[in-house]
Amino acid sequence: MSASGDLETSWKALLLGRSSVRFLQPFPNINRRPLALIGSRPANFLDLSRRVVSAALNDANLSPPLPDCAVVLGSSRAQEAEWEKMELGGDLDGWLNSLPHMGAIAAARQIGATGTVLAPNAACASGLWAIARGFEWVRSGQGDRAIVGAVETPISPVTWAAFANMGVLATSGCYPFDRRREGLAIGEGAAVFVLESETTARARGAKIYGQILGTGLTADAHHICAIDPTGKGATMAVKLCCDRAGISPDEIDCIHAHGTGTQLNDRSEAMLISNLFPKTVAVMSTKGATGHTLGASGALGMAFSLLALQQQILPPCVGLTDPEFDLNFVIEARSARVDRALVLSFGFGGQNAAIAVGKFRHV
Repeated sequence: MSASGDLETSWKALLLGRSSVRFLQPFPNINRRPLALIGSRPANFLDLSRRVVSAALNDANLSPPLPDCAVVLGSSRAQEAEWEKMELGGDLDGWLNSLPHMGAIAAARQIGATGTVLAPNAACASGLWAIARGFEWVRSGQGDRAIVGAVETPISPVTWAAFANMGVLATSGCYPFDRRREGLAIGEGAAVFVLESETTARARGAKIYGQILGTGLTADAHHICAIDPTGKGATMAVKLCCDRAGISPDEIDCIHAHGTGTQLNDRSEAMLISNLFPKTVAVMSTKGATGHTLGASGALGMAFSLLALQQQILPPCVGLTDPEFDLNFVIEARSARVDRALVLSFGFGGQNAAIAVGKFRHV
């Protein structure tokens, strides 16, 4: 779920090249900036969590209680907006319900899960880290099913001020990999998936969008927020992912790039892709359409990549008109053979995540 609405609505808008980024001023003491809201005002974290978990269960044709289901729900900012409200209002009665892991706890209560509950926070890589952890939980045989994904409602004065002080906020719009890119546009969003073993999914006739082939998670250990300019950690994440998936980089058909629209990230990511992949690999970034949903961005990228696999359509890099880098960017939605996709996320402090997904073979 992005600022465009539910998954189907967001996907259709994306294919048409529409952007949810608008000039808005949600707080009177902060200047108008490009950002993406789901509704007319900043969303509530727990409300959005409940909505997207319900949507995932409905899509998977599952009903609570699901006591044996693991829950891995990540977020970067979690309930920071609620903390700010409590601080300003001087009312701390609900502070226990606003702890960083309470989104995952609320999801577990919602579905009646009584087993493993995790709440990863790996900055903007949180979504992919959550999916990877759920995948390992199922793959290792600890259980047959996990609810995984990420939720982000980052539109708050402190988050806004922090990104503004770093000088990474866009002033006119979000244009990943474009020569005129000027920064990121913060957006709200969430994506939650039902991960199941093949045996469990087949036994109940589940609708299957694709399969996870491999994951790669690394840290730069370089700086409190800046990425390692050598790209060693990011490169290692991609290589680990491909090795674990049993594929080579030239077997990847498309890459959902992190593509924030900032000068440094886009340049570093373009260099990574150029160094590791053939020029024919299609490259897409959807933040020009959804805004940068921070910890949820990788989960949204996963959702769009799975739909690309299912429908054999590559979504466009919305906002990209004059690429700075010599890559095979998807400028307009196009039909293509897509058997394998790679989703990338890179978070502050050098949190690197890569997940390869493939088209599920019904045999």
